[in-house]
Amino acid sequence: MFLEPSLRSAQHKKGWIEVVCGSMFSGKTEELIRRLNRARIANLIVEIYKPSVDTRYHETEIVSHNSNTINSTPVNSSLNILLMTKDAEVIGIDEAQFFDNEIVYVCETLAQRGVRVIIAGLDMDYLGKPFGPMPALMAIAEYVTKVHAICMVCGDLATHTYRKTNDNALVMLGEKDIYEARCRNCFNEGMKRI
Repeated sequence: MFLEPSLRSAQHKKGWIEVVCGSMFSGKTEELIRRLNRARIANLIVEIYKPSVDTRYHETEIVSHNSNTINSTPVNSSLNILLMTKDAEVIGIDEAQFFDNEIVYVCETLAQRGVRVIIAGLDMDYLGKPFGPMPALMAIAEYVTKVHAICMVCGDLATHTYRKTNDNALVMLGEKDIYEARCRNCFNEGMKRI
């Protein structure tokens, strides 16, 4: 049964956390945008955030590799999300792996307030290791969706992000010029050459 927003706020709201994770080029941001747009169609109050470090496509918009966009608010610290959130019923957060570890507390706090929190991020870094706060977010989430890319070497399902350069900085913004989606085998073969 659909309730008008004014009636919905009078009832006890249940919050939860959804995580969309995977490698680069797997459609994480596309799925985040899809879910947020559906929440807007349902007339829910939606707020969207991204780390201010992510300026690859646009300073304020979240942009998928398919060029779909949605407006967002860039933040320097995940705790700022709690300060900026008003009457939101749904919060979207992109590139969660770039946030500090406080993002876990932020998401739990929002869910406790009755907010639906949808988070997208890389589950592994370019070395194939768990990335930043993503493992903790996946552990506390009610729903985890792992999306897959296609291996750019052999065509199998890809779960890894392979960096084609020798730079060893953990955070390096880039696209297909620097990264490839790879299956486990092609990723491991590539790592032998580094």
